[in-house]
Amino acid sequence: MINNKLINPQSIVVVGGSNDVSKPGGLVLKNLLEYGLKDKLYVVNPKLPEVQGIKAYQQVEDLPECDCAVLAIANKYCLHAVEVLANQKKTGGFIILSAGFGEESPEGAEIERKIVETIDKAGGSLIGPNCIGYMNVNYPGVFVAPIPTLGPDGADFISGSGSTALFVMETGISHGLSFNSITSVGNSAQIGVEEMLEYLDETYEEGKSSKIKLLYIESIKKPAKLLKHARSLIRKGCYIAAVKAGSSPAGSRAATSHTGALAGSDTAVDALLRKAGIVRCYGREDLVTVGCIFKIGLMKGRNLGVVTHAGGPGVMLTDALSKYDVNVPHIECPELQAQLLPGSSVGNPFDYLVTGRVEHLKAIMDYCENRFDNIDGMAVIFGNPKLFDVNPYFDLVSDLMHTYKKPIYPIFTSVINAKDEIQRFVDKGNVVFFDEVTFGDAFGKVMNTAGAPEILSDPYEVDVKKIREVIDNAEDGYISPTEVGKLLDAAGIVRAGEAVVTNADDAACQAAKLGFPVVMKVVGPIHKSDVGGVVLNVKNEAEVKSQFDRMIKIKDTTAILIQPMLSGVELYAGAKFEPKFGHLVLFGLGGIFIEVLKDVQSGLAPLAKEEVESMVKKLKGYKMLQGVRGQEGVDIDKFEEAVVRLSLLVEHAPEIVEMDLNPLLGNSKGVVDVDARIKIDKGIK
Repeated sequence: MINNKLINPQSIVVVGGSNDVSKPGGLVLKNLLEYGLKDKLYVVNPKLPEVQGIKAYQQVEDLPECDCAVLAIANKYCLHAVEVLANQKKTGGFIILSAGFGEESPEGAEIERKIVETIDKAGGSLIGPNCIGYMNVNYPGVFVAPIPTLGPDGADFISGSGSTALFVMETGISHGLSFNSITSVGNSAQIGVEEMLEYLDETYEEGKSSKIKLLYIESIKKPAKLLKHARSLIRKGCYIAAVKAGSSPAGSRAATSHTGALAGSDTAVDALLRKAGIVRCYGREDLVTVGCIFKIGLMKGRNLGVVTHAGGPGVMLTDALSKYDVNVPHIECPELQAQLLPGSSVGNPFDYLVTGRVEHLKAIMDYCENRFDNIDGMAVIFGNPKLFDVNPYFDLVSDLMHTYKKPIYPIFTSVINAKDEIQRFVDKGNVVFFDEVTFGDAFGKVMNTAGAPEILSDPYEVDVKKIREVIDNAEDGYISPTEVGKLLDAAGIVRAGEAVVTNADDAACQAAKLGFPVVMKVVGPIHKSDVGGVVLNVKNEAEVKSQFDRMIKIKDTTAILIQPMLSGVELYAGAKFEPKFGHLVLFGLGGIFIEVLKDVQSGLAPLAKEEVESMVKKLKGYKMLQGVRGQEGVDIDKFEEAVVRLSLLVEHAPEIVEMDLNPLLGNSKGVVDVDARIKIDKGIK
């Protein structure tokens, strides 16, 4: 889909080129000329013989053959221009800046569809419509300014919003972040974020391609494609960060289970990005900050040295890092202390005071690089109190960034007092951060994103044939407890013994077989507890009969479920089908932990054992699973196994749209499901 005529055209025509650089057709032509491409350029303008010093053709029919076309004309003229260029001029690359297509009206959508159809038939590539354009090291086909430094050391940025592309580019320039390419996909009529990421993956060349990929996404239309190529790029040594906009819960619907209440499209987005190894960001400053961290490189460990001449920023950075379990280890070094001014601190943060000299800063950084094995990198915070020339300090940091093995992250806070000095630092090819807390939050997210984890083969087997038999014979809606039991057994999920009864005598008989005390639950009502449909600790046959007679009269009740009374830590696991993404698996501690605290981890199926192990450790209540204050812990391995088996079940039974194992009861001997609900919809896609 993406061809060389778009990526590296030997000739470019601006259809709608203008002398007015306040218009898209004028500014894009100006950018191309200033990039030194005059000999490759053509212009179409029906009113002028010459535009910005280039001969103008009155109509596209008059043009010679041309590789790439940038269209800056009214939407109603675009289809004709595309048809002539694609079919007569051998044009293979198209950038349509014009708006008024599918984003505006059904009529515009139909024009857009015909344009894509024409370009597809000709084997062409289309960026847009309704975008600011596309630029790479070969040409700046965009109507924005300024054009950033372009080269393979910079980032590839793909944006679903033209204005955001511009704003991220400007923010990046201010931080010293360069770019390799910027793609504004606009309406994504043919090429969207996923297709461009696919191209970057399939054309990646070690030593030639950019290793940094930044994304701004408004709609993930092809999650599987995004996951595949992001994971592939990361395995090749790339780093990826993304902003996914539109994370609010607007349009939420009533849920009939804990899973339905907890799961949602943004939860699925989180799970997808985590599974891919993409660092999720929530704004352009966040995205650019992460991109700059990528540019400098990551620490090999989790121990950061904080070097500052101002105590407050060092403390705030340390606080920000602590939220992400990034360590600022305490240091004791009288030898270093003796080399600094009285009152300086070497405890980490290293505070050498506002009156500290360049040699004091260098001494601390030398010790962090060469003497302190428990320091893996340095954040250097420096402002400009206007007491002295800060250039020598900035020069030292710049020199050491290029010579030290441990990464150095410069945080220069005086954006007014040191404006010129910071620009001089950036002009040397460095990136810079302006705020210690913004840096700390971004750094923590980077350190806690594990890259693309290996998806290993699962160590557990399930009875796929039996699963399919139950699903194929089931009707849409919540299936019966008997069918639920068959599915859990086929998946290897351990469940409590149970009996479903429809008369009092049978209830008493089955309870005696299961062993007193027992639990009795209504079959039928969705929220059993709300209607008095759950009774615990039923101790004898007479009580069983009495409760049966009461419970069977509860509205919508069709039978009574009887189970032995078990004890242990309440756990929870569930799954929900999320359109386009597949099944979202959620799990955590049960009871108040899920209902109030929402201490839940989530991941996209299939989940490998290694993924679940990592996620379980991130639960806030993880220590409770291990056992605290004399309380018995949970067999964590068996809990993880239950989650993986649930993942395997929904993988082989995609018709399951909602599923709860709530509660699971866990103790040191194992994990047992006590109650489960499964909802089927054979029409899901």
